[in-house]
Amino acid sequence: MNANLLLRIAMAIILLTHSVFGMFNNGINDFGNLFLNQIGFAPYGVLLAWSIKLSHIIVAILLLANKYIKLAGFVTIFVLVMGIVLVHFKEGWFVVGGGRNGVEYNFLLIIVLLAIMFPDGISKKNKNNS
Repeated sequence: MNANLLLRIAMAIILLTHSVFGMFNNGINDFGNLFLNQIGFAPYGVLLAWSIKLSHIIVAILLLANKYIKLAGFVTIFVLVMGIVLVHFKEGWFVVGGGRNGVEYNFLLIIVLLAIMFPDGISKKNKNNS
């Protein structure tokens, strides 16, 4: 069993629930029309919103299949960083408690993805070690 299987399952569940429900309650279209289009992405806000959510579903499947992990991670980290920049940063750190809608959740998801992508850590291999 892969050491990060539980992290991959948890991340897949988060990405799927964050995406699938919006497909059935008009949340993705609303995000595209009422947020992305309003902050300068018009007329592509809805297309961008759907692209983001579909990428979450594809990444969830890749995480569960343990395939293309680094590519999936980099794509999702990019989306999460853009979420921080465009949505969450102005709200501060806390999601709840000391604030609302802050960056802490995205930060945690990024760290989990990095742990999945680099289960042995990131090290510079030096061939000249004595």
